[in-house]
Amino acid sequence: MNSVKTIVMAMCIALPAFTHAGESVVKWQDFKDYRDVRASNQAKSSYHKQIATQFEKHLSKLAEQLPKEYKLSVEITDIDLAGDVRYGGMDEIRVVKPIYFPRLKLNYSLTDKEGSVISEANDVELKDMGFMDKIKMGRDESFYYEKRLITEWFGEQILPNLD
Repeated sequence: MNSVKTIVMAMCIALPAFTHAGESVVKWQDFKDYRDVRASNQAKSSYHKQIATQFEKHLSKLAEQLPKEYKLSVEITDIDLAGDVRYGGMDEIRVVKPIYFPRLKLNYSLTDKEGSVISEANDVELKDMGFMDKIKMGRDESFYYEKRLITEWFGEQILPNLD
């Protein structure tokens, strides 16, 4: 009986978290056409797949904040990752310095459950020239600066359109 009470209490706490359940869809261009998605010591194809997976997961997590059945469609038209790939002895390494700031270009549309467009824009350019001046929160993760750029854009441009 005690475990039933525990399960019920857990559901009461967890269910409000599922009231928002929007989704995201990401469309990619050919990675050869992006400005800088160069891998350092990894095969190009696996690095490009890693970028796509990481960005899609991040946008999906952000879309959970959207109301149920809302859809954020994002087309990534250009990527310039933070840093620049340089030769370091026998290997190539990505050197992150303030002059190599992250940039993304995208098109997006936000639709409600009826399919009506709430917000949309083309040729949105995201960049953070002071990316290294900000406090880095949390653990080191892949594409941290680019994800932060997307999160800031989402908070400033997408969420205010819900009101």
